[in-house]
Amino acid sequence: MGNVKESVVTMSESFAPRKKLKIKGPAQSKYLPMNTISSKENLKHEEASHLEDDEVLNAIAVHEGKLEMYLNDPSWRHMQHGGQTADARSKVRMICRRFQFICRTIVQAVEQGSLKSRRIDLAADKLIRKLPGFTKQGPIVGKVPGVEIGDEFLYRVELAIVGLHRPYQGGIDTTKDINGMPIAISIVASGGYPDDLSSSGEIIYTGSGGKPAGKKENEDQKLVRGNLALKNCIKTETPVRVIHGFKGPNREEGSHSKAKEVSIFTYDGLYHVVQCWQEGLPGSRVFKYRLQRISGQPELPLHVAKVLRKSVARPGLCIADISQGKEKIPICVVNNIDAARPASFKYITRIKGSSLTAKRSHQGCDCTNGCSDSASCACVLKNGGEFPFNFNGAVVHAKPLIYECGPSCRCPPSCHSRVSQHGMKIPLEVFRTTKTGWGVRSLRSISAGSFICEYVGELLHSDEANQRMNDEYLFDIGHNYDIWKGMPSVVPGLSSSGPRSVTMDDDRAFTIDAAEYGNIGRFINHSCSPNLYAQNILWDHDDKRVPHIMFFAAENISPLQELTYDYNYEIDHVRDMNGEVKVKYCHCGSPQCRDRLY
Repeated sequence: MGNVKESVVTMSESFAPRKKLKIKGPAQSKYLPMNTISSKENLKHEEASHLEDDEVLNAIAVHEGKLEMYLNDPSWRHMQHGGQTADARSKVRMICRRFQFICRTIVQAVEQGSLKSRRIDLAADKLIRKLPGFTKQGPIVGKVPGVEIGDEFLYRVELAIVGLHRPYQGGIDTTKDINGMPIAISIVASGGYPDDLSSSGEIIYTGSGGKPAGKKENEDQKLVRGNLALKNCIKTETPVRVIHGFKGPNREEGSHSKAKEVSIFTYDGLYHVVQCWQEGLPGSRVFKYRLQRISGQPELPLHVAKVLRKSVARPGLCIADISQGKEKIPICVVNNIDAARPASFKYITRIKGSSLTAKRSHQGCDCTNGCSDSASCACVLKNGGEFPFNFNGAVVHAKPLIYECGPSCRCPPSCHSRVSQHGMKIPLEVFRTTKTGWGVRSLRSISAGSFICEYVGELLHSDEANQRMNDEYLFDIGHNYDIWKGMPSVVPGLSSSGPRSVTMDDDRAFTIDAAEYGNIGRFINHSCSPNLYAQNILWDHDDKRVPHIMFFAAENISPLQELTYDYNYEIDHVRDMNGEVKVKYCHCGSPQCRDRLY
């Protein structure tokens, strides 16, 4: 039996592809809130020690026009963010994922008209502080445990939640040293675009104040509060965290969001304040500060990515476009490690061999207004009565199965329920890693919930796939829907009631093999702490045995960060053709590494 990927959902981490997870059945809660944004029941992994997305989703409700969080269910009381034994990095990633997930949920409620909120971030902040295990961060001098250079955030509130920069509006965060002297611990340097950011390791920062509220005329900035604290750092040599804040155009292609600009905050590292002076005419003088980056820190990924994007001759380039023009965006291959090149394969963008099964034809909706009415859209009803995507194209949360609008629908191609079927939108590249062969990354920032790519290959019957000698690219599909039994409200199409649909017993199971035919998805590596998850999606047919396997971002991903998902092999259950147990060690480098891949 080969080592085969298997499509299983694990709600907060990844859509676990390679083993059957032991998952408890859904528990009926007697504390479900009224008028909830989603009616999804709890689904918990046996070994989960943190709140799952479904549990957070169940607790969020709109009651009398206000957001509320109901924590009456006893199962919440012992749960913490990332668990008691989780390392600092895991805790930061988990709280950020939770915050981003709540934001997407609130955005969905606003878009559907069930909630009015001008500040998504503040609404999410109010909710996340009610979660068990949340701890308000006090002042931290120097490096914040768990936060890495290049980490990206969409809201100032998120900076405060992880302890990077506590003020929601002020540009300077302060505290006092052991002698009671006010000192600055972080600044947010806002303005400009990421590509305009200097890589000199030096920034000039303008102090705060000088524009009194309610007054038309400016006045001199005063050497008080944050301005004084920042100047004191020269004497105390206190390291100051620098966060760059940018406002730029919404780059999400296919986005239906009304937002023309998006904010992004990037952590640059620790700086020393080396100089302070005043500039300007009397009555409008401001304080200026020169900060220099402390040496020995990793380079900001934004700088590296900018250089690579603008370079005429890309270092290590070995293939200009491995897709050979079949993707809308060229996919280059770079190798700065050795002289290796990717093994030969045929690049395809659609599943090969789909004629193996007579798939059930797609039953579409009759919407002509872009599927804006969740009560009447047939595709929305198949998704449990909720839109799976926000207007910016981000998936709200994982489901056992998502139905997109398809060729039988009357809605236009621009419908916001059509996301993954349009193919890659984010520029990706294949690169040589030091320990795990070829990997995938992007030179652009990727926001949580964004569609990445599909896992494409040759469709086989599983018994044939088990005979393949090269089993590294096998991905079982259409399995484990039974773990969602009893949850027809989530995805009614999984229920046996209603019009006849293809069941799991109608035919043999299917597997995707990307060894000889595939796309960029075949290069995505495993990680025990992944930043992607895989999602079952149907859009061109309704046969649940052969869903499309689509990868989505589980969190904000900075430029040059490798894209990974959890292969989720079951240890000691992968066997060779002779029935012997196969062993392969994991080299993902994650603090949560399980040491063995299988």
